[in-house]
Amino acid sequence: MKLDVVILAAGKGTRMNSDLPKVLHRLANKPMLGWVVNAAESLAPENTHVVIGHGAEQVKSLFEGSKLSWVLQEHQRGTGHAVAQALPHIADDAVVLITYGDVPLVKAETLQAMVEQVDNQTMSLLTVNLPNPQGYGRIVRDAENAVIAIVEQKDASDAQREIKEVNTGIMAVSASLLKNCLPKLSSDNAQGEYYLTDIIAMAVEQGVAVKTLQPENLYEVEGVNNKLQLQKLERELQRVQAEKLLEAGVGLADAARLDIRGELKTGRDVFIDVNCVFEGDVVLGDGVHIGPNCVISDSRIAAGAVIKTNSVLENAVVGENCNIGPFARLRPGTVLAADARIGNFVETKNAQIGLGSKVNHLSYIGDAVIGEQANIGAGTITCNYDGVNKFKTEIGDRAFIGSNSSLVAPVVIGKDATVGAGSALTGNVEDGELAVARGRQRNISGWQRPEKKTR
Repeated sequence: MKLDVVILAAGKGTRMNSDLPKVLHRLANKPMLGWVVNAAESLAPENTHVVIGHGAEQVKSLFEGSKLSWVLQEHQRGTGHAVAQALPHIADDAVVLITYGDVPLVKAETLQAMVEQVDNQTMSLLTVNLPNPQGYGRIVRDAENAVIAIVEQKDASDAQREIKEVNTGIMAVSASLLKNCLPKLSSDNAQGEYYLTDIIAMAVEQGVAVKTLQPENLYEVEGVNNKLQLQKLERELQRVQAEKLLEAGVGLADAARLDIRGELKTGRDVFIDVNCVFEGDVVLGDGVHIGPNCVISDSRIAAGAVIKTNSVLENAVVGENCNIGPFARLRPGTVLAADARIGNFVETKNAQIGLGSKVNHLSYIGDAVIGEQANIGAGTITCNYDGVNKFKTEIGDRAFIGSNSSLVAPVVIGKDATVGAGSALTGNVEDGELAVARGRQRNISGWQRPEKKTR
């Protein structure tokens, strides 16, 4: 069976009150359209056609490099008209799955189940029962409970408006049926548009059975028309993700104060305190403890590590039993071996820090390789940038760097070497040597402090 997916994403989204095309507004830091594309692509279709209109070039640019088929709908004349724009690119013997760029959380499993219902004599429709169906197209059934039509809210009779089962707009249908029905659509309705839903009655007239399927969760079919709806869906998504963590044995201080904006993998006995944000791909090993207010992006944290309050990690690798923070910042390229310590107000970038080494206070370590059991004193800076180029600092095993030292790269400090506090080091230090690089102290007797001038 050939499968083509058509994603309708041409709308402006006027109620978003934004210059950004609606489908590019983000849910868990991913464009809504991205969620739909990922679900569609997991079904391994022959083609995924995205119907675009408002902000077309902006939408395309965000998905540059993808294998999506872009279809332009220059004038928005309804859902039927939108799907018709994609039809010339679809084989006659394909099954077509139609979904929407502003309905981001429909599951791939739901879509797959719909596709499996379709053959030349059957189409599939995703419906849902709502206690308040205001604004939705109603599913009209006959005495045998078979679907015979969908009636839009504005065109429905009083009796039809009492129907609780509504159309989500998502359907799977044979391409041959679409190619037969779409040219017959009329815009003679309250909206003056070509409704895709009108093909239901046409299909029934041709003897095609309309099977229905309902999603496991209502949030799967919740669309977004304004930022209030987007926010509500965001909180629903975060609630679902937090519950999955809890079911997997992760301890959460407060499931309502957690944001996952990517994929978070966790081991056993992990604990996450309040107001933490996880972005991209993050892995937390067994027994990891994350303190409050941390932001962790695209990082791997090994078993037993502790990340203390207000720390920020980006593209970092943290070894077993490391201790980070509070108020630490690990920038891209930071790799910590086991038992390393990064303390408060320390920033690292492109730095390899060896087994058991410590950078405890108020330091910047960039473009550096530090060996095992080294101690970097408070206020130490690797001066790695000359305004044009970056240079490397190497510090050997068990080296001791005194407080407030400036290590002017490129420089190599040997094993068991010591750098005196306050040194501005510009040359290498051999193994076991003591380096003191600072101006000679002078004590001036009788010196008078400045006095505040009075006007």
